[in-house]
Amino acid sequence: MANPTGKSYVGRFGVHIAVLFFVALWTLPTLGILISSLRDKDQIIVSGWWTALTSSTQTEAGRLPSPNTAVERDGKFVLEGNLFEQPGSRSITNFGIRAQAPTEFEAGSVAALGDGETLQVNADGGFIMTMPAASDATRGRRVYYAATVPPRFTTENYANVLFSEGIGRSFINSLTVTIPATVIPIMIAAFAAYALAWMRFPGRALLIATIIGLLVVPLQMTLIPLLELYNGVGELFGVPSKTYLGIWLAHTGFGLPFAIYLLRSYMAGLPRELMESARIDGASDFEIFVKIVLPLSFPVLASFAIFQFLWVWNDLLVAMVFLGSGSDQLVLTGRLNALLGSRGGDWEILTASAFVTIIVPLIVFFSLQRYFVRGLLAGSVKGG
Repeated sequence: MANPTGKSYVGRFGVHIAVLFFVALWTLPTLGILISSLRDKDQIIVSGWWTALTSSTQTEAGRLPSPNTAVERDGKFVLEGNLFEQPGSRSITNFGIRAQAPTEFEAGSVAALGDGETLQVNADGGFIMTMPAASDATRGRRVYYAATVPPRFTTENYANVLFSEGIGRSFINSLTVTIPATVIPIMIAAFAAYALAWMRFPGRALLIATIIGLLVVPLQMTLIPLLELYNGVGELFGVPSKTYLGIWLAHTGFGLPFAIYLLRSYMAGLPRELMESARIDGASDFEIFVKIVLPLSFPVLASFAIFQFLWVWNDLLVAMVFLGSGSDQLVLTGRLNALLGSRGGDWEILTASAFVTIIVPLIVFFSLQRYFVRGLLAGSVKGG
């Protein structure tokens, strides 16, 4: 006879492993973006984010002072100094005088340069170059070296992104688009969902079927007809075609079918006895909706708010079509897309921009996530 307790334990263990896998799958890339956005530009180029706490080795080049500034000492002409602006900030392991062999000599050793000239480069960046005779050359010799750089973290990347790359303006644009485009469909859908769930009127079933059918219509198919309709209305009333009002209405139209379907499924599952008792006490449909249905429907309202906010915040296509691509109109996704094209090699700018982009959705999700599952599952019960 099978042991149900053992099967239950194995099932729970499998679920925990699967959850842990998906949490790691989501968390690790986010952690990588955060760490990279705080790292120094040069360190991002030479090593991955998982090595952020270890020292990295970089091959760089410096230039010695002009030979005509050498000081005579013991019959030789000597140049002394340090390759680093901040001595001790890095540790040199090897150096060279040719680009083909940048690590030819060990730090601290004396390299023969020919014609009686020698060069010694120490680990702290200090150097001593000796010449047998004075020189009137004005250009110093180039020196290559491999330096061990300790891990360095900085907030300069965020300062550059927020104040130099136009992300700050795009951040405000995204908030201006997203907040009304989330609130407006919720307000409209809540009234419509209550009417379709608890009010009886001709054509109710047809309206529900139409709304369900609209769920499968691809967004791309509606963009051009909707834009032409909006432009026609704009010309009729003398309203500019690409405004915040236009994109608010567009996102409202795209989000309403799912909002009405989700909210109706939830409201239809509320206790019928509660509605009947309110009507017996003389409450109107509006009073029932405001005082009973809306407070009880907060979990599903929060669930849809998360869906709508994340979709609008991450949207690029609708924003480009209905708002435009000007520097003062670009939303965050559009600005990040422009940075990918013009700053493809600047990973410190891209990672900082990406984290600025995802921080607001993360705050919204974690603020409302306790209602998320409850709101979705509550609509699965059988309703009227």
